[in-house]
Amino acid sequence: MLIKKPAEISSSEITPAHIYHERRRFLRDAIAAGIIGAVPGLTPAEAAVLPSSGKLAGVRKGSVTIVDKVTSYKDVTTYNNFYEFGTDKSDPASNARGFRTRPWTIAVEGACRRPAVYQLEDFVRPYALEERIYRMRCVEAWSMVIPWVGFPLAEVLKRAEPTSRAKFVEFTTLHDPEQMPGQRPGLLGTGLDWPYVEGLRLDEAMHPLTILAVGVFGEVLPNQNGAPLRLVVPWKYGFKGIKSIVRIRLVERQPLSSWMQAALHEYGFYANVNPRVDHPRWSQARERRIGEDGLFSAKRETLMFNGYAEQVASLYTGMDLRKYY
Repeated sequence: MLIKKPAEISSSEITPAHIYHERRRFLRDAIAAGIIGAVPGLTPAEAAVLPSSGKLAGVRKGSVTIVDKVTSYKDVTTYNNFYEFGTDKSDPASNARGFRTRPWTIAVEGACRRPAVYQLEDFVRPYALEERIYRMRCVEAWSMVIPWVGFPLAEVLKRAEPTSRAKFVEFTTLHDPEQMPGQRPGLLGTGLDWPYVEGLRLDEAMHPLTILAVGVFGEVLPNQNGAPLRLVVPWKYGFKGIKSIVRIRLVERQPLSSWMQAALHEYGFYANVNPRVDHPRWSQARERRIGEDGLFSAKRETLMFNGYAEQVASLYTGMDLRKYY
């Protein structure tokens, strides 16, 4: 094969950038759709995340799962909390239909040796996608069982090489009132300041149960579920699962999350599922499983740490879990 040096290549021989990127996009979409076979240089993870909708390719079954019945696709994708698109459970599915998730960038910054700003494709490319079936518990006393597709957040943080100053991880959602009607002044009355911010302790973020999700039910993550990238921490209440992430920042001090800023007496930093600590306005001892438990049927008992106590309780040894709620 003849290899030319840069000085020997004329400008007419150089493929224009837009053609190169369109070709790559075509190949990735074709692989994901099963139209053509594997192409050298394109990994399954790279091909899987590029389609803006439809099935993800190269997804493996994860080692972490549960035996509970999976909540229906319809319930998972139409009964959502995503205040950027409205406060009613049906609002996100209706109001997020035209939400644009391409192009998308994610900044990884702060107390790390390798800060960077990534295009979504480059951000996800190094990681193998796997399905994790997790119980998810909302602070409003309802729950679901959801088959997420994603990869461990720990891998992203290791790639960034945190410094000794990194003690917490702060996440930020896209701020775009034109696309997100809930971010426009005067519409929600939630008291939230935008953009939405959440945080984890570094060891919580590094725990193998903590993932970044790009899909659900083997398909690209729907807009109303936090496309194109969201956090999933299955032992915490749902408001910790920040959606449509654009920034991941390693910090020294505990971040002030959006719900802490709005209502600290109701929403603490840790947000661990603890059925013995009631929300100020309702009990957390029992819950309703969406799609299984009717409005008038007996609710099921809520499990400590949402059923993941064996895996995560050691993170909180010596802490007063009634105080650090």
